[in-house]
Amino acid sequence: MAKKQGFNPYLPSWEYVPDGEPYVFEGRVYVYGSHDRFNGHVFCLNDYVCWSAPEHDLSDWRCEGVIYRSTDDPLDPDGRMCLYAPDVTVGPDGRYYLYYVLDKVSVVSVAVSDTPGGKFEFYGYVQDAQGGRLGQREGDEPQFDPGVLTEGDRTYLYTGFCARGDRSRHGAMATVLGPDMLTILEEPNFVLPSEPYSAGSGFEGYEFFEAPSIRKRGDLYYLIYSSISMHELCYATSVHPTRDFTYGGVIVSNCDLHIDTYKPAEKPIYYGGNNHGSLVEIADDWYIFYHRHTNGTAFCRQGCLEPIEFAADGTIPQVEITTSGPNGGPLEGRGEYPAYLACHLFRREDAMYTGGFGPEGAWMDARFPKITQDGRDGDEEVGYIANMTETSTAGFKYFHCEGIRRVKIKTRGYCKGAFEVKISWDGPALGSIPVSSTNVWVESQAEIVIPDGVQALYLTYVGSGGPSLASFTLA
Repeated sequence: MAKKQGFNPYLPSWEYVPDGEPYVFEGRVYVYGSHDRFNGHVFCLNDYVCWSAPEHDLSDWRCEGVIYRSTDDPLDPDGRMCLYAPDVTVGPDGRYYLYYVLDKVSVVSVAVSDTPGGKFEFYGYVQDAQGGRLGQREGDEPQFDPGVLTEGDRTYLYTGFCARGDRSRHGAMATVLGPDMLTILEEPNFVLPSEPYSAGSGFEGYEFFEAPSIRKRGDLYYLIYSSISMHELCYATSVHPTRDFTYGGVIVSNCDLHIDTYKPAEKPIYYGGNNHGSLVEIADDWYIFYHRHTNGTAFCRQGCLEPIEFAADGTIPQVEITTSGPNGGPLEGRGEYPAYLACHLFRREDAMYTGGFGPEGAWMDARFPKITQDGRDGDEEVGYIANMTETSTAGFKYFHCEGIRRVKIKTRGYCKGAFEVKISWDGPALGSIPVSSTNVWVESQAEIVIPDGVQALYLTYVGSGGPSLASFTLA
C-alpha cells in the first residue's frame, strides 16, 4: 500500500497543538506543545497531549494521549490556570523532563517521565540552592516559555517574555541548572535583547518577544525565538550557550511576510499572529515547526512544519509556508483535498494579524474568511473554510499536476457567484465554477485545464454572500 501523503497542518484538523517542540526519541518524532481549545476564549485551555510519528513518515501521526494536567501541579489544585508552552529534555539519568509555566505565576515547573510519551509526574520548581524559586526572588524577571537543552550534567534553560516598549524586561534569559534538573548553577544571563534595549545590538526590528527554543548543530547553538512582530520565528547563533548570540535572520513567518518569490515581500498571504516552534533533524533532513491561526481568533492554533536548508556558513534562508511541507515534495496533483489545508487565506484588503493581534486584525469582521470546523472541541469534524466573501482567496501549494482537465469543489451556504481557479495568487483565472445557495454540502464542477508541472492552486470567490468551502478535487 502506498504511503499516505503528509500535509500542513500535520495533525488532524480537529486538533489544536501550537508551540510545537519537536524531538526524535527512540526512532519516533515527538511533538510537545500547549493545547488550545476549539472556540476557546483564551490560549491553552486544554491539558498537554503528545503526538508522535515514525521518523521516516511524517504523515502517520498518533496521539499518545493526555500526558500532563494543569491540576498535577501543586500550584493549581482546582484547575484555574492554563499550561503554557512547554519543552522537554533528557536528563543525565535518561529520564524525560518537562518544563513549563502556568499562566498566572512566574515560576518554572518541572515534571518527569520514564518514557517520551508520558505520562509525566510533577517533580519540582526551578530554584536556587537556598530554595528560592526562579521568578519569585527579588530582582528576578518573570519566567515564561521555557526552552531547555541538556549537555552532560548541565541543563541550559531559556525563558522570557518582553512586549514592545516594556523597559522592565531586558530580554531572553539563559540559566544553567545542575544534574538534579532543578537547582540553579549559574544565575540568569540576558542573551537576546528586548525592544527597548536593542540599540546597537544587531537585533533592531527583530528583538526578542517570546518563545525561546534552543538547538545545537555541530558546534553552533541556534536560539530560535518569536520577534516583536510575533508572526516570525527568528534565530540567533553562538558557539557558547549562555552568551554572545548574534542575530541570524527569519526562518518562517506564519503570514509569509518577507518572502518575495511569488508576491511582494511585505504582502501578508495568511492571517498571522504569534508564533512558536523550533528546529529538528529528522532522518538527515532539517525542519522548522511553527503554528498557524484558525477560526478567526488568536486562540485556535494548529501545528505546521516546513523543510529547511542550511547554507554553507550555517545561516538559514527563510522558507515559504506550504500545504505540502511534511510530504517531502509536491503533493499528487489529482484527487480530493480538504479546504482546511489552505496555506494561504486572504482577500482584497490585506490583514497581517488574526483576531486579537492589532487594529488590522481579521477578527469579528464579516469580511474575512476563516478555517473552522463544525461541532465542539474534541469532535472529530473535518475542518473547512467559512465566509468566503467577495475576493476571498484560498491558496494551496504545491501539487505535481499531469493531465488535469476538470476541477470540482464542495460548498454550502447562502451565495450566488463563482469560484475562479488560478495558479498564482494574482494571476488570470483559468476558469470558474458557478455556485449558488445550499444548506448542505454540494459539489460543483467545471472543465478547467491545469497546466502540467508543479503548481500552486488558488480559489477566489466572486459574487454575493459568503459560501463555505469544504474541498476541491482535481481530475
